[in-house]
Amino acid sequence: MHKTQPETRPDTAPETRPSTLPRMLRHILLILVPLVGAAIVLPYFYSNELLLFNFIVFLVLAQGVNVIYGFTGYLPFGFVGFFGAGAYGFSLAVMHLHAAPLAAMLVGAGASLALAALLTPLLRLSGAYFAIANLAAALAAYQVVSNPDLESITRGPYGISLTGVFNPHLSYGVAVVILAATLLTVIYLRNSRFGLALQAIKDDPVSAAMSGVAVVRSRTIAWMLSALIAGLIGSDFAWYVSVFYPETVFSSEFSIFALVFALFGGVATVTGPVLGVLLLYGLYNAIGISTPQYFQLIYGALIVMLVLFLPNGLVSLLQRRGVDVP
Repeated sequence: MHKTQPETRPDTAPETRPSTLPRMLRHILLILVPLVGAAIVLPYFYSNELLLFNFIVFLVLAQGVNVIYGFTGYLPFGFVGFFGAGAYGFSLAVMHLHAAPLAAMLVGAGASLALAALLTPLLRLSGAYFAIANLAAALAAYQVVSNPDLESITRGPYGISLTGVFNPHLSYGVAVVILAATLLTVIYLRNSRFGLALQAIKDDPVSAAMSGVAVVRSRTIAWMLSALIAGLIGSDFAWYVSVFYPETVFSSEFSIFALVFALFGGVATVTGPVLGVLLLYGLYNAIGISTPQYFQLIYGALIVMLVLFLPNGLVSLLQRRGVDVP
């Protein structure tokens, strides 16, 4: 009697591949290309390049938070530590090694990765314990670089001056490249098996481990990747402004804003953090600077409504209707 051969894994695996690549290309065309294109074109029509640069900074930071929180569930209250490490790594390379800006950015990225590697044991914690420990680590990094005893190395509390490499137009262009690379990374996570593995870990790490997912390694990769994203944009921020103080690049506002923007739009998606930045940071610049008292009221009301009615962010409105949000 003739026996039919069972379908093997190599025969079925390719069936999933054709659907993944077009999906990624669609997300690139719908999100990455318009955003990057707008970032390139807008400086020719809008003179306030600093505002556009700040939008890019928060777009990158919100996506960095998305990588670690949206895909693994770790809430990084001290995310600004990686941003500040990148800024100071860049600055020290320029001041002491006389490195070119692009080479110094690699040093800044390396500094943020080194800090992330040092803090890897924090991944053993979870929930509020991880968030508080991460915040404490960022505060410790701030205390180190602002220490007056290290003035000869970090300039201590007296600030950094990099006027010799000041080039806002070139550093803006590099920020656009970082934004494109960050969006491409999150698009990959949104559509890849590795991204699905991270979300499985977020939902139930025990079940994910029993299914063959390398939980510790996957978490560590996401942690290092988010640190790299923050370190790169932190390096570029230092290059763009060229004069700053420790409290500037280690300000908790960077962490808070990035977290709120990501949560407001919706994490574990590419679109959510983008919507959060465009809406909330746009609102901040529209009314928060001129009339901060009204902004605080509106901002607080929006966050309360979000927590009560849309805990999964704005994109959940579309997801409830069966829309596949990128």
